[in-house]
Amino acid sequence: MNYSRLNAYRIMWILVFFDLPTETKKDRKNYAIFRKHMLADGFQMFQFSMYIRHCSSRENMEVHLQRIKKILPPKGHIGIMTVTDKQFGQMEVYYGRDPVNTPSTIQQLELF
Repeated sequence: MNYSRLNAYRIMWILVFFDLPTETKKDRKNYAIFRKHMLADGFQMFQFSMYIRHCSSRENMEVHLQRIKKILPPKGHIGIMTVTDKQFGQMEVYYGRDPVNTPSTIQQLELF
């Protein structure tokens, strides 16, 4: 049986960081559209301007990276980082001085 599909180095996370302008009505609309599309694609808010998404494989990650790149707003700074599940699991998260659990891996049913 091939267990490489569940390998912590094969499972990926996408992190999207952004700082978008909100001075004009058009800027605010672009911000809202970008955020709405990310949520529709399965991203979840980690912080106000940081969204994360779990991907079951590198191939699946590429699909979601292309979707994000297609909806980039015309203005603002956007950073996209990918890390393995193993790297993501080593992140330390705090709320003030209190440690908080790292977001758990989303369990998805995968049909072959």
